[in-house]
Amino acid sequence: MADDLDIKQLQKTLSDSARAAGAKAVASGKWLTEWVVDNAPRIPVRDAATLSSHHDGLTGDALGQALIQAASRTTAAVGAAVGALAGVEELAPPAWLAIPFELVVETAAVAVVELKLVAELHEVYGHGIQGRARDKGLLIVQAWAERRGITPATAATDGGKLSTKAVREEVVRMARRRLVRRAGRNLSSLVPMFVGALAGAEANRRATRSVGQAVAADLRAP
Repeated sequence: MADDLDIKQLQKTLSDSARAAGAKAVASGKWLTEWVVDNAPRIPVRDAATLSSHHDGLTGDALGQALIQAASRTTAAVGAAVGALAGVEELAPPAWLAIPFELVVETAAVAVVELKLVAELHEVYGHGIQGRARDKGLLIVQAWAERRGITPATAATDGGKLSTKAVREEVVRMARRRLVRRAGRNLSSLVPMFVGALAGAEANRRATRSVGQAVAADLRAP
């Protein structure tokens, strides 16, 4: 999903999903949060060996830093693309005036890139997240929402409870809070034309780099 992010295709996917969810769910943020959580297990995650082969044989922290840089470039490109598209009528259906839909698209796209980054950093630092797809997805979302690494001890503690409804609801709550903050930052990309494109690119680059560095620091800690 995140390897070759197609903004227009993502916009169509989100548009169809949002129509099915209804305006109330979209306006509340519930729909976007549920979409992110439900799609987390579908994000393709490369193992350390594959990542190393894709980054000139880098390993360890050098590889982790390369992943952070690459993800930051991707979200910067998303911010630039959405900033340049701001105001395009097809991205802002009248029923959703409360939430500019281009902002929804950007927020979802950035979340997908960052979730993939978080999952692959765990692979790089030797803490690949294990378990059933749904449980792994929840752990990845939790790590992303809390900006922390999931160590084997943490996974053992949290993973045994992931099947409970209460735990999923807590992860959804954390993810919604994170998405709301992200959407607020991404408002900068709605400034018209190139000013918006530049602002959105820089805001996303910094935010993604911050998430990646926080998780990497946690995972490399003794």
